[in-house]
Amino acid sequence: MAGHPQPRRPAGPPRILPLLLLLLSAAAIIPRGDGQNLVTEDVTVVEGEVATISCRVKNSDDSVIQLLNPNRQTIYFRDFRPLKDSRFQLVNFSNSELRVSLTNVSISDEGRYFCQLYTDPPQEIYTTITVLVPPRNLVIDIQKETAVEGEEIELNCTAMASRPATNIRWFKGNKELTGKSEVEQWSDMYTVTSQLVLKVGREDDGVPVICLVDHPAVKDLQTQRYLEVMYKPQVRVSQNYPVQGLTREGEPLELTCTAFGKPQPTDMRWLRVDDEMPQHVVVSGSNLLISNLNKTDNGTYRCEASNAVGKSHADYMLFVYDTTATTEPAVHGFTQLPNSAEELDYGDLSDSRAGEEGAIRSVDHAVVGGVVAVVVFAMLCLLIILGRYFARHKGTYFTHEAKGADDAADADTAIINAEGGQNNSEEKKEYFI
Repeated sequence: MAGHPQPRRPAGPPRILPLLLLLLSAAAIIPRGDGQNLVTEDVTVVEGEVATISCRVKNSDDSVIQLLNPNRQTIYFRDFRPLKDSRFQLVNFSNSELRVSLTNVSISDEGRYFCQLYTDPPQEIYTTITVLVPPRNLVIDIQKETAVEGEEIELNCTAMASRPATNIRWFKGNKELTGKSEVEQWSDMYTVTSQLVLKVGREDDGVPVICLVDHPAVKDLQTQRYLEVMYKPQVRVSQNYPVQGLTREGEPLELTCTAFGKPQPTDMRWLRVDDEMPQHVVVSGSNLLISNLNKTDNGTYRCEASNAVGKSHADYMLFVYDTTATTEPAVHGFTQLPNSAEELDYGDLSDSRAGEEGAIRSVDHAVVGGVVAVVVFAMLCLLIILGRYFARHKGTYFTHEAKGADDAADADTAIINAEGGQNNSEEKKEYFI
């Protein structure tokens, strides 16, 4: 009511304390560079390298800048360093920037560093240092140093003590493969092991298997192991004489057998398939010689080679021609039959080279003769079908002139009966009165 004195509120510290707490809270939660004068950036550095921390002021009013470590110890106050850590060095100081470098960074240096600006109210922001640690070691362990074609082998690649965890990729030659990785954490470090299971063939012998690391702290870190694969021999038969052309009666024939395998084949022999080897055939190591061909030499000659892994062979089909022969059938020459389905994949089949031109000519003549024979046969079949058709549809044709002639007494009666028998004859009678 008017005229009544109002009660006084008690004076004292209770109003000042909340205000002070509010100011301190505001200074602690100021975001980094969001509309404020103080600006900084996060730092990512590889262990052992140099990290640079920058505290910048957008609109400088000559306020004091200082930098604190994660334990809130002052590293630099303006251009003065109270902290006794010589790894911190002043890079630049001015009214608008305080820039400090930290050399030989370690995992223990990771954390938040605070930039403070003594204004009214004071400002504070933080920058985070993240330390990357590359893998300490990269090793490939292989289950078997030497494998046999068709086997599965296991390889393990281990990247130890990295931060963050490493991503491991596998390559066989230029082809990328997929492995299975496991991650183990030791304190702040990670160890990654990737397993690769690989089925090997003879084509993999000597091919490098590469373990490649993807990590932000390192580039092009890799290690490799070369595969060693043993496989059965690859056998081929070549004709030395005659170099090209027919194998004629009375002429010589010389064949050579070559075999490659791992290990190198130690046993090689010639034999005649489904028959005994002729006595006049001379076998010397990998060579087979027939000095005087005759018709009894016709057949299949096989070269077999073996090593510790297995046995393979290649065949030569011999056909002896007369001395006057000028062409040969296309089947003459070499063949090599695989001992298994795996050998077929490796392209061990040999091609015939002897008498190639004569074989081509005989194929052309055979094709032309076959076409002519088919055409002649088709024409004969057509003529036979037409003849049978006309024979089946040959008809008997009758006229009405003699119809009823067998029952008529004379020719006039037969003519009358041809049109309708006795009924007609009665209809055609004429009566004269």
